[in-house]
Amino acid sequence: MSEYTPEPLSSPAVEPLVAAAPAPAPSNPAQQRQRASQLAQALRLELHKALIGQNAVVDDVLTALIAGGHVLIEGVPGLGKTLLVRALARCFGGEFARIQFTPDLMPSDITGHAVYDLQSEQFKLRKGPVFTNLLLADEINRAPAKTQAALLEVMQERQVTLEGRALAVPLPFMVLATQNPIEQEGTYPLPEAQLDRFLMHVKIGFPDASVERKILAQARGEALNGETKPEQLVSQQAIFAARQEILGLYMADAVEEYLVQLVMASRTPAKFDPELAEWIAYGASPRGSIALDRCSRAHAWLAGRDFVSPEDIQAVLFDVLRHRIILSFEAEAAGIDQDRVVQRILDVVAVA
Repeated sequence: MSEYTPEPLSSPAVEPLVAAAPAPAPSNPAQQRQRASQLAQALRLELHKALIGQNAVVDDVLTALIAGGHVLIEGVPGLGKTLLVRALARCFGGEFARIQFTPDLMPSDITGHAVYDLQSEQFKLRKGPVFTNLLLADEINRAPAKTQAALLEVMQERQVTLEGRALAVPLPFMVLATQNPIEQEGTYPLPEAQLDRFLMHVKIGFPDASVERKILAQARGEALNGETKPEQLVSQQAIFAARQEILGLYMADAVEEYLVQLVMASRTPAKFDPELAEWIAYGASPRGSIALDRCSRAHAWLAGRDFVSPEDIQAVLFDVLRHRIILSFEAEAAGIDQDRVVQRILDVVAVA
C-alpha cells in the first residue's frame, strides 16, 4: 500500500508564483553578493544540523533549489536523506510530503484520482501527495516504471493532469528522490526519460568515524531534549528572486564554450578521445546543457560571486552528467562507471 505522510508546518503556505511578487533585490551588485553569501551560509548551518558531515550533499541540494530543479540522491538506507528534505522544507516555510515507493504503488496514489460523491452525485477530484512544495519520493526505484512515470509530467511542467484537467502544483516545487543502489534486491532501474528530468544525481556515502560520534551525540541529545526544529531563514519569494538573479550572472563566451564542449564530448566522443568513443553509447541531451548552465550559475551565486568560472562548471559536472550518460556494453563489461567517464571528459576537454 502507498504511504502519504504530509507534514503541515508552522509557517503558512504562500500563493503560487503567479500570485507572488519576488522580494525586491538590492540594486547594488556588492549588496547582492553579500546577501547571497549570508543566505547560503545560514542555510548551510541549519541543514548541517540535520545532516552531519555530508557537506557536499547539502551544497548540491541547495544548488538544485536555487537552480529550480529536482535531485536524485543515491545511497543505502539510514543516511539521513529524509531528515535533509524535512529540514530544507522548514528552512523556507514550504510544505513537505513523503511517498514511500513500493512495488504495488499505483500512479493514482501519487497524482490523485476522482471520487464519486453520493450526496452531489458527481465525481470530485482528490489531489494526491504530489501537490506540495517539497516531495520526497523515497526509494523511487522500488516501484515499477509505470508508477515512476506518474512523476514525468509534474517534474517537467509543474502540473498534473487529472480527469482531463491540468492542475498546477504549488510553487516552488521540487522533487527529491532517493534510491538504493541498483544492485540491491527488489529494485527497478529508472527509465532514461525519468532520469533526464532530474537536475542532479547526488551520491551519498557513509560518514567517517569522527562524524559518526557527532551523530551519536546528537541522537542522544534529541532523545533527551527533543528534536531541534530548523529556523525559517528565507521566504519563498526570496527563492524566486534568487532564481532570477542567477540568470543575470556574467558568463564569459569562453566559459560558455567550455561548458558546451563538455556536453559535446559526451555526445560525440569520437571527436575528442577514442577511449570515450568506446565507453559512451549515448550522451547528454540539450536538457543536460541547460542543467549544467543553471547549476554552475547557482554554484557561483551560493559562493557569493557575480560571475561563473570554469571551476563552477567542474564542481557540478559529475552530479549533472552521471545520470545522463548511457554506457556501452563494452564499458559495462569492463566495469567502467559513469563517474570515470565524466572524469575522462574533464581530462580531454581543455579549459578555454
